[in-house]
Amino acid sequence: MALLAAYAVPHPPLIVPAVGRGQEAAIADTIAAYREVARRVAAHRPDLIVITSPHAPLYRDGFFIADTPEETGSLAAFGQPDERVTTRTDLPFAKDVAARLHRRGIPSAGAPASMADIDHATFVPLHFLEETVDLGSVAVVRMGLSGLSEADHRFLGRAIAEAARSLNRRCVLVASGDMSHKLKEDGPYGFAPEGPEFDRIVTELFAHGNLEGLFGLDAALCDGAAECGLRSFQIMAGALEATGEPFASELLSYEGPFGVGYAVAAFEIEDAPESTEEEAASEIVREEDREIGGTPGGSPAWPPHPGDDPIVALARASVESIVAQGAVFPLPADAPEELTGRRAGAFVSLREHGQLRGCIGTIAPVRKSLAEEVIRNGVAAATEDPRFAPVRPEELPHLEYSVDVLGEPEAVDNLEQLDPERYGVIVTRGHRRGLLLPDLEGVDTVFDQIAIAKQKAGIRPDEQVHLERFEVVRHTAGGKPRRS
Repeated sequence: MALLAAYAVPHPPLIVPAVGRGQEAAIADTIAAYREVARRVAAHRPDLIVITSPHAPLYRDGFFIADTPEETGSLAAFGQPDERVTTRTDLPFAKDVAARLHRRGIPSAGAPASMADIDHATFVPLHFLEETVDLGSVAVVRMGLSGLSEADHRFLGRAIAEAARSLNRRCVLVASGDMSHKLKEDGPYGFAPEGPEFDRIVTELFAHGNLEGLFGLDAALCDGAAECGLRSFQIMAGALEATGEPFASELLSYEGPFGVGYAVAAFEIEDAPESTEEEAASEIVREEDREIGGTPGGSPAWPPHPGDDPIVALARASVESIVAQGAVFPLPADAPEELTGRRAGAFVSLREHGQLRGCIGTIAPVRKSLAEEVIRNGVAAATEDPRFAPVRPEELPHLEYSVDVLGEPEAVDNLEQLDPERYGVIVTRGHRRGLLLPDLEGVDTVFDQIAIAKQKAGIRPDEQVHLERFEVVRHTAGGKPRRS
């Protein structure tokens, strides 16, 4: 095996709800993209995850590589000591990488006792990864940056990829790093014109897969931007280069509402093996088990039946695929233009025996098309709604589906412009933002609607908010349960 994929992710501690306490709502796109990365990592079925971190031990003339059998860490430094994680280190892999560095004359070392805990730039990615990956069975190797040259960081990436190939590891690399810290005057680090310029350049490089452009950037630009992720991304670039395989690149999100840039990007190696022969054989199911909702081996129905709304059919296929097969439903080649040719926020709602079973969505589009928005939000509604346990295969025949496609929000000057039956509402105060869809059972007045939206955003009832309204098109045709 070898390196299967690499992902660039940010590490703001407030993205963890226990720390953010509602502030994380302001980076909903980042959270959605992070969860997409976690789903992709799980789909690769790795036995090893390598995380490069700007906040791991930093040495001037060498690299930190974890060298203990286990590592533990918490968010105690951010007031949440009970938010903890433990990982198992792949020591043979760590030693192989270190040996490759040493042959080039580059030192490496473990962590001093005072810095032995997992740092927050590693903890945040693990927070999302443990939602989809069993960290008890998948090894993690943490690595740091250094004061060495760009070429040496690039070589560390090459060593990671070559060690994975040599030791037959199914490896995924996560490059943790924030972008500029100088995006806003009222941000914690102030504003510098180099900030947005640096972020623009790097996000464009991510979007187009031009990772060679990460090397040789103007030093004054990088210093002025006060970035912390570039060397981590350079390690990632070296690793992808060393595979010798083409890769698909995708900028999943970029936000900077707090004055620090957060980018999430995915780099999927196109020729990476999807599974071993043994894994493929274990996934073969009996033909009689292929009815949807029959067994975990079921296969989603597509294309939709005559008269079914394709948006609803796609949501159903997405849920049935992730629940029955544990796989994200691929974008159908014959999906209609109304799904593939536009972008919009969308909410996928699931009901079982008349009761809400899951509802997750995006206020604004996060992905390339409405079709992809529906697929990913279908997965999230079935498996990630914190109010409910994940949907079980035996529940599939009893689920009812609807999809709300959101129009553009518009500002509201007074409450008379709201109507809970016709308009959804968005409430915003600072970095906190809450949304409530229209035409919901039990939400009969504007005051009810605003109060619930405030509650969802962690905004007190007496706090003033900025109001926006939006219309939705609700799609239900073909969403009835297969069995009553």
